[in-house]
Amino acid sequence: MEPDTVPPLDPLTKVALESLKDIALPEPVSWMPQTWGWGLVAVFLLVVAVLLALRALRRYRANAYRRQALVELNGIEPRVLDPQTRHDAIGELAELLKRVALVAWKREEVATLSGAAWIDFLKRHCEAGDISALQPLLDSEEYRNGSGLSGIPDTLCKTVVSSARLWIRRHHVSA
Repeated sequence: MEPDTVPPLDPLTKVALESLKDIALPEPVSWMPQTWGWGLVAVFLLVVAVLLALRALRRYRANAYRRQALVELNGIEPRVLDPQTRHDAIGELAELLKRVALVAWKREEVATLSGAAWIDFLKRHCEAGDISALQPLLDSEEYRNGSGLSGIPDTLCKTVVSSARLWIRRHHVSA
C-alpha cells in the first residue's frame, strides 16, 4: 500500500464523520455590570474622578501667582548676585515678596507691614524650611542707600534668593 493513498471509509464511519459539528464557542462575556450595584460603583468613581480633576484645576489656577512670581524671581536672581546691581535687585526682591503676599492675603493685613513685623509675617506663613536669611536684607538694608549691600558675600545673597523662592513656593494661605 502506498503512503499517499487513503483506504476508503466504511459507510458507518463515513456517516459518523458527516454528522460531526464544529465546536460550539460560548457567547463572549459582557463588560456590562450584571447587577445595578456595579453600575452605581462606576458612577460614584466617575463623580469622584471629576471632582478631583476640578479640584486640581482650581488649585492650579489659584497658584498662578506663585508661578509668575517664581519667573520674576529668576530674573531678579542674577542681579542680586552682582554687586553693581545688588541694591536695586534687593529692593525688587522685597517688592516681589510684598506683591505675592498682597495677592494671597487681604491688603489691610499685609500692606502696612515692614521691618521686623514683615519678617515675622513671612516666617509665620512659611510651611517648611528656614527663611531667616531674608531678615538682615529685608529688615533694614533695603531702605538704606546701598553702601552696605555691595559688601555682602555672594553665598548670603544666594541664600536670600533661595529663601525667597522657598517662601513663594511654600507659604501657607489659610482658607
